[in-house]
Amino acid sequence: MDNLFSGLEEFGLDNLSNINIYDEKEKEEDKDSPKKAQDTFSEEDILFDKTFSCPVCDEEFKSKSVKTGRVKLKSLDSDLRPRYKQADPLKYDAIMCTNCGYASLTRFFKYVTYTQAEWVKKSISANYKPVADTVSVYSYDDAIARHKMALVSSIVKKAKTSERAYTCLKTAWVIRGKTETLPKDTPDYKKVIARLNKEEMEFISNAYEGFSEAYMKETFPMCGMDESTIALLIAELARKIGKLDESSRWVSRILISREANERIKEKARDIKELIKEGRN
Repeated sequence: MDNLFSGLEEFGLDNLSNINIYDEKEKEEDKDSPKKAQDTFSEEDILFDKTFSCPVCDEEFKSKSVKTGRVKLKSLDSDLRPRYKQADPLKYDAIMCTNCGYASLTRFFKYVTYTQAEWVKKSISANYKPVADTVSVYSYDDAIARHKMALVSSIVKKAKTSERAYTCLKTAWVIRGKTETLPKDTPDYKKVIARLNKEEMEFISNAYEGFSEAYMKETFPMCGMDESTIALLIAELARKIGKLDESSRWVSRILISREANERIKEKARDIKELIKEGRN
């Protein structure tokens, strides 16, 4: 398997290049016309510098955040990745302390025990090279690196399997965003697209592995999702990585479930049709 954490050398963490994700088995849109809004839109206008207090080193730092109500949902991908109009707020969901290197998805950022903080200090902070957060907008490369740092931190602090799986999933979504917006005049465009697709699928595979394990061992809700939603997600992730029999089993579980609502069951039927059609 290729190194999932390539691109983190700038932070001084090349020593963690071979870290294993599941090593332990403790394992407002403007009121003007749509055309005018599109012509005048600037991603920078929907962002602000939010101050965070790092739960590891206790230092305050700023990170780019999306203003509430400034982006609108357009649709969902089959694996529940949200698509938004005009900008991609998914790029801003990984928070990283510029002082010590600790990073996490927003949902999990502040939940760090004393022992976990010590693990992060020893394995990450001791080697971390501070990188100033001076850009006005995060590029997809910035976002991917920050998400990978969040995954490293989740592994080092021995976070729940579901947290690691969710971080893998979010990383895959950001990589997909880069793939979809990559300029056609990029040198070796086809090779770059192929590399990005491969990297995305590696993160999808790890997300599948983690959520499958967490489903059996952890309580719900999980990462803000109920049991039926997680089952649907696992079914789709399994389909994406070619585990069609496994995907079908999860789909069947959803369709006979009394807890799953009709919306979830309809999405499960969509997955069933995709399996029949052999589509990715």
